[in-house]
Amino acid sequence: MKFIKNHLMFILPLMAILLGVEFYVVFDRTTDSYESGLKDGYSMLVVTNKPVELEKLKNLNNHISASKKIERDTILSEISEGVSKNFSKDILESLPYFYNLKLDVYVNTTGLNMIKKDLEADPNIRSVETFGTSYSTSYKLFSFIKLILNIFIGFMAIVSLFLIIKQMEIWRFNHSQRMQIMEIFGAPLMLRSGILFKVAIIDALLATIFTSLIFLYIKVVWASNSGIEMMMKNKDELFKYMDIAMLLFVALCLVIISVTSVVLSSSGVEE
Repeated sequence: MKFIKNHLMFILPLMAILLGVEFYVVFDRTTDSYESGLKDGYSMLVVTNKPVELEKLKNLNNHISASKKIERDTILSEISEGVSKNFSKDILESLPYFYNLKLDVYVNTTGLNMIKKDLEADPNIRSVETFGTSYSTSYKLFSFIKLILNIFIGFMAIVSLFLIIKQMEIWRFNHSQRMQIMEIFGAPLMLRSGILFKVAIIDALLATIFTSLIFLYIKVVWASNSGIEMMMKNKDELFKYMDIAMLLFVALCLVIISVTSVVLSSSGVEE
């Protein structure tokens, strides 16, 4: 029972770090898709004195990816109801040109204002409507969620790393007699610590497997029945098999750094 407890005290903090890493990767992948949807659903309205080509708009700001002309006849039909044809013609001639512009990326509010400023610098452009209030609200909320998640993951990683190092010190104490005998026979420091590396690497493999199984369950079972549209649409982004290699790499780096730091610090004390 004590053997299992000792290993769980190492595996669980390591899993906490791996879960945090995978949550960050998954969140980054799914938010990329979400940002793409926000970008595709957003457009700004530009009013010009004369017709303008897309290339001209791109020269003003390289974030503009597409433009769609709003037919003036459609606008005229809405504002000239009950008006004579001659007067309607005069209205049509006096109307400016309207365009819906699409962006190539989901920019922040500062970037959005910069695009507006670049467009308004052209004398042919009368006005630019960015619908900044609704856009700013969505962007700030989205950025706040990302910031909170990153802070939480960072905090969990620091606490878990301290727990891993503390558990490693317990293991070193448990194997201190064996390590001292090996030292008497002239074994180098890293060889004497071989048992610590061996146990830590095995636990790193177990932590990677358990973490991968959790996210595989989330992808295959939970996401499909969650009823959350974002999760169901981006189910394939929740876990990829290449993530196993990434998690294993992170786990091995953590345990190697932890064991090495504990061994080197303890060797200084013993000497």
